Amino acid sequence: MATMVSTQADIGRVSQFLYEEAALLDQRRWFDWMDLFAEGAMYWAPLTPDQPDPINHVSLFYEDAMMREVRARRLEEQRAWSQQPLVQAARIVGNIRLGEPEQDGEILVRSTFIMAESRIPFHRQIAGFYTHRLVEREGRFLIAQKRVDIIDSEGVHGNFEGFL
Repeated sequence: MATMVSTQADIGRVSQFLYEEAALLDQRRWFDWMDLFAEGAMYWAPLTPDQPDPINHVSLFYEDAMMREVRARRLEEQRAWSQQPLVQAARIVGNIRLGEPEQDGEILVRSTFIMAESRIPFHRQIAGFYTHRLVEREGRFLIAQKRVDIIDSEGVHGNFEGFL
């Protein structure tokens, strides 16, 4: 069974994990980022606020390990016109707080994010809320599920070229 987060030091470890995850994404280190996921983990962005599940409702994306890898390989493809010029991004993660886990051995973490994305000459900002379900294995955190609720999820969006 995983250790529950209960001390200020543990909360600091969780925060550091989220900051490191954001740095991997900002540095386009897709495969290192994917190593943060536990086996069977899902990466999900609901279409509507308070969407209860990804199975019975339309989502912006709902990706298992295979789909994350397909997207990462496409992003690394040298001839991918959608990556010319490369999309660059910078994230700020804050307002990190713990919630009640749904399952024993999990840590539920909610946070707020702002991401600036640029592919010259276009720029956009995406903001929203992350919900991470984390598990601890061999002294390190792994993502069991990452949910990304963007604040204007029901709006019109261009393609999400990278990962949010």
